[in-house]
Amino acid sequence: MKIPCELVVWYVLPTIRREVAKELVEVHKMSQAQVARMFGVTDAAISQYLKRKRGDNPLIEDSPHHDLFAEEIKAAASRMALEGSDFANEICNICTIVKKTGMLARIYEVQMGCSPPLCACERDRMIISL
Repeated sequence: MKIPCELVVWYVLPTIRREVAKELVEVHKMSQAQVARMFGVTDAAISQYLKRKRGDNPLIEDSPHHDLFAEEIKAAASRMALEGSDFANEICNICTIVKKTGMLARIYEVQMGCSPPLCACERDRMIISL
């Protein structure tokens, strides 16, 4: 059995990176190289995120909570570009939304074929209703 945090690394983090990179490049006019340094990845990785070769996750994109996810992506990118906010802190904030809305539980169910284990993040989960 996989722990939910493993699924964050495989299925959630790439989507967050893709969306934040897109926002930083398109809205805040940062270069791919600047974003790569901020994320601690290569310029090529940022290029792949922007070309949607990495980070696609229909379970997030089709979620009824996607609007909340997208709002936090925009806010995080803005804080990073304008206030110098730390990428790791912003990732944690976005990941918290993925957990609290139940998106991570849904990803777990689809990928693992069973309900997620009752770990600390799941015990404290609070479903956000629209």
